[in-house]
Amino acid sequence: MALPYDKASAIVLLPAAGGGRIRDESLRRWLARADLRQLDAPRELLARVLEALKLPSPESGLGALRMWGQTGDRPTVWIAAADPVYLEPRLDHLCLHAQDAVSVPPADLRPLIDHLESALGESESIGFARLGACGYLRASRPIATSDVPPYVVHQDMPNEHIPSGQEASGYRKLVSEVEMSLHDHEVNERRVAAGQQPINCLWLWGGGYAPEQESVPHPPLFANDPLLVGHWLSKTGVVASWPGDIPSCAEAAAGGFVAAVPDEDDPNVLDRCLSDLRDLLRAGRLSRLTLMFRDGVEASVEAGHRWRFWRRRSELLDD
Repeated sequence: MALPYDKASAIVLLPAAGGGRIRDESLRRWLARADLRQLDAPRELLARVLEALKLPSPESGLGALRMWGQTGDRPTVWIAAADPVYLEPRLDHLCLHAQDAVSVPPADLRPLIDHLESALGESESIGFARLGACGYLRASRPIATSDVPPYVVHQDMPNEHIPSGQEASGYRKLVSEVEMSLHDHEVNERRVAAGQQPINCLWLWGGGYAPEQESVPHPPLFANDPLLVGHWLSKTGVVASWPGDIPSCAEAAAGGFVAAVPDEDDPNVLDRCLSDLRDLLRAGRLSRLTLMFRDGVEASVEAGHRWRFWRRRSELLDD
């Protein structure tokens, strides 16, 4: 069976590369010789990976897939992701600020989700739940939700990314109730007093049902990202946690692989991973690299690019 992707290539999600974040000058020169581009707008990571693999993206149910990735079990009910955000009122519009597990630890998220479940949750209609750093909405009937996670909308106006039209009335009503319930919650009062952004809303996205599991060839995945893991599980793909370094991924995979490097505080992880990937390419262990940086920079690297000696710098990587 012919595979849509190159079995000897690797796709790697990496921390942001722009603004001089790559410290090693030789690595910047190496990447400057590759095919580089900057995405016109932020995109959801799973869609970027599947596009590079020439595989179709799920049409719906991303929230259920993420839950599947967290629990290892396929959800059987309608699920949407419900992630904490701060909607900042500005002069003539709202600006969305996405949050993560660092900015909203479980000690803050847990009482907010519990409060919403107590105030709005109805056993036969909707319910709110938390798994780790992720929030979820369960509904007995489908509700229109956003198609993209909050990091795609970060520091932008949310209007273009929320449902519109008559079918969105349920979404608008529920979001308004969530905002009113969270407005003066003690967690937000404490966060504001500490100089942190309040959590005044949940971003509802990826609503739908988890797909039936099917066998579709995918390269091995090394990641802790629950949405990536959930999609791979739905295709009966080989999945393992991020092992901590690129050589371990190459050693465990017979050919190519997909790896998601966590966006850690370690300032050396980006250079270390890039150096290891360069070594694998030079040794012929991999034929091609597709590098997806979290600031929207993408690089397609092949061994023959080393002869582009006239390329020494790229504005996408410079400080």
